Amino acid sequence: MAAEIVNPRTDTDQPPAGALALDIDPVFALHRGGKLEVAATVPLLDAADLSLAYTPGVADVCTAIANKPELVHEYTWKSQVVAVVTDGTAVLGLGDIGPEASLPVMEGKAILFKQFGGVDAVPLALACTDVDEIVETVVRLAPSFGGVNLEDISAPRCFEIEERLKERLDIPVFHDDQHGTAVVTLAALRNACTLTGRTLGALRAVISGAGAAGVAIAKILVEAGIGDVAVTDRRGVVHAGREDLNPVKRHLASYTNSAGLTGSLEEALAGADVFIGVSGGTVAEHAVAAMAEGAFVFAMANPTPEVHPDVAHKYAAVVATGRSDFPNQINNVLAFPGIFAGALQVRASAITEGMKLAAAEALAAVVADELSPECVIPSPFDPRVAPAVTAAVAAAARADGVARV
Repeated sequence: MAAEIVNPRTDTDQPPAGALALDIDPVFALHRGGKLEVAATVPLLDAADLSLAYTPGVADVCTAIANKPELVHEYTWKSQVVAVVTDGTAVLGLGDIGPEASLPVMEGKAILFKQFGGVDAVPLALACTDVDEIVETVVRLAPSFGGVNLEDISAPRCFEIEERLKERLDIPVFHDDQHGTAVVTLAALRNACTLTGRTLGALRAVISGAGAAGVAIAKILVEAGIGDVAVTDRRGVVHAGREDLNPVKRHLASYTNSAGLTGSLEEALAGADVFIGVSGGTVAEHAVAAMAEGAFVFAMANPTPEVHPDVAHKYAAVVATGRSDFPNQINNVLAFPGIFAGALQVRASAITEGMKLAAAEALAAVVADELSPECVIPSPFDPRVAPAVTAAVAAAARADGVARV
């Protein structure tokens, strides 16, 4: 897969033949024809090339793989390519827009895989939303791929889909909306602690949003040893005494909120050390002001953070958002290319919790000598990121016993 971006208006100020009025907008002009192409990695210039790349030569390779299936990793692209799978039900901030409308995002994800991790990726937008149908479809497609990146699938279906695919497949399955966000958040939080002389174990955090990202962030923070974390949804703090919880939230309540908080998000923020926003809601300034001195505010909703950075900086020692026009962008592209590159490098059969924690630690270490309130996480364009994450994930896969080479 080639990741080169070609703008059809590079050589002329006039729209190309057949262009729509939308092509006046440079965003639409860039997307005309899509953002991906398939490129050959071998020559195909004459009959000799053809006989090697296709018939009759290809039959020898097929026969060898049929007799020894593990050769597929050596003699096809399988171990170098990821399927980016969506049903278009939870696309960015756009919601349920369907598979066709999700394709520009999936193409974008594929070029990020290539640009930042050297991993080829194929967008697959599925015309189904039923959990059983999605699982069966991906299982049937899996022989062509070395890993599956689930993308923009609405909660709570995304949890079941991921778990069932992990049970059925022997290749890495990773829901980036959950785990990519969690890895980058943990990395930034570790560095915020280092910068301010604190430890994770001393922090009480409040997460706004009990969807895919919120649940995964809570889980990884607990695994990393945070002092306490409470998660809130539209009805307030998720706790075991609530009778309106779905199975995912009931499980979430079983390992979070050890302080036994109830009530609203604003009430939970009183005295809290960390706010993590993945909800798209708005937090009143007086609630931020009520947090502990030197708090961390990670307001990651896009395009409008739950707390505007100008407000957050009045009260917080470290502020992060999901936007590229403010410092400390919590961007999944810092995680998923290197995580998959490391997993594919060792032909991992799964992505373990240890691999995610290793990715977060490696990501944090990239800027460990450069920490400041405006730098607790690297830039997505920092060339050190993907190699560091890749190496750490590969090593963790070996330590966790899921590496096959």
